[in-house]
Amino acid sequence: MTTSPAAPAAATATTAAPAPPPLSARRRWTVLAVCALSLFLVGLDTTIVNVGLPAIGHGLGVGTRDLEWIVDAYTVVLASLLISAGALADRFGRRRVFQCGLVVFGLASLVCALAPSAGALVAARALQGVGASMLSPVALAIVVNAMPDPRERARAIGVWASVFGLSMAAGPVTGGALVSALGWRSVFWVNVPVVLAAVLLSVRFLPESRAPRARRPDLPGQLLLTVAVSATVAVLIEGPRIGWGSPWALAGYAAALAATAGFVRAERGRAEPLMDLGLFRRPAFSTAVLGAVAVFVALTVTLLLTTFQLQHARGWTPLAAGLASLPMALGATVCAPLSGVLVGRGGPRRPLLLAAWFTTAGGALLLVRAFLVEDVPHGAGGLSGAADLPGLLLALLLLGVGFGFANAPITNTAVGGLPADRAGVAGAITSTARQLGSAVGIAIAGGLVAGAAPGGLAAASRAGWVVVTVCGLFLLLVARAARRR
Repeated sequence: MTTSPAAPAAATATTAAPAPPPLSARRRWTVLAVCALSLFLVGLDTTIVNVGLPAIGHGLGVGTRDLEWIVDAYTVVLASLLISAGALADRFGRRRVFQCGLVVFGLASLVCALAPSAGALVAARALQGVGASMLSPVALAIVVNAMPDPRERARAIGVWASVFGLSMAAGPVTGGALVSALGWRSVFWVNVPVVLAAVLLSVRFLPESRAPRARRPDLPGQLLLTVAVSATVAVLIEGPRIGWGSPWALAGYAAALAATAGFVRAERGRAEPLMDLGLFRRPAFSTAVLGAVAVFVALTVTLLLTTFQLQHARGWTPLAAGLASLPMALGATVCAPLSGVLVGRGGPRRPLLLAAWFTTAGGALLLVRAFLVEDVPHGAGGLSGAADLPGLLLALLLLGVGFGFANAPITNTAVGGLPADRAGVAGAITSTARQLGSAVGIAIAGGLVAGAAPGGLAAASRAGWVVVTVCGLFLLLVARAARRR
């Protein structure tokens, strides 16, 4: 997750103002609980919708490509605004921006639950992404500021990483239960009371803080970054429909390349850029950012392809499909804190190697199943019974373990050796890379299965399992670049 430099406790910019008294231990951990609740919402909404996509498509009468936008509208906006939201919080007050994010997220969830059409739902999901961007990095900055003791702060960040892993992995299980019991709109209704509780708790318990010197807003950089990310994802989603060599696709390539080039040029010319591009000169940082993308590509490809195969090809209910992902949630929940311990004792290399091998093994097992098992004629193009269930559950467990081991060492590799004033930006870039990986993973998986009949989903998914396996192998490069402690 995003790491932020510890800000001074003073809430005003004047040096004469006395520092507020330190918070009690109970108050500090209450601050962590309130902020972790917001993080859980952000992570949960990244994956909770996946298992409900077939029901949403049936309810709104839309196909796979529209469903991809329902997921990616959230992740693209979130990825684009994460860094700017942190800068706004440093300038105007972290608690204030955090509360604003909660309100926007809650109102957007309400609009999602009432959306009459796919277009309205996509727009509301984008608004959810705006609110979520003000929660994740800002909440962690509040936690870091409230815990000046390095050991206590390290424990708090370990809890933070565990909550993040749990929220991402628990999304399909929670979504499956809600969709089966109350319909697809319930995955958005459930956010409203949680957001209301978080707002009330933030008013009561969260302290206000600001950075001693806030960065100036970088509007050109923010605009170009948004265009670059949006154009890239749009081409990946729409490419199979419009044709990869069509004029519209060529225009999308040109827009993505031009926006990226313009962003690099604009950032190099600013004294206070949105993104510190000098960080990418460090091989460890560059590979860690790419590793963050790879981990989330693998996660989202797995969740989406598994959801469509289980519900469309096998006829499973959303609840059954969500329960099938329990091994992934279990592996991530158990291994995320263990990964933090390993990083603290010996550096990021060992947990990164474990993440690489477990992710590779999970992807390879799914690929083998796609060739040896999934194409066996049985019902509507897949296994309708439980004969292959152990293999599927084992593969998802392996991937969950890999996901759990990956997050803490990737962040550690990205920020390791950096001064505090650059570590926060490095962590924010890594968080942006994670969300970009989620958006790209959805686009890849959706492009593979769009238009495929239930009997052809298994064959269409083979390329996706290759992508997951390659992502696991790429983590070996990240481990090689990681610094030994």
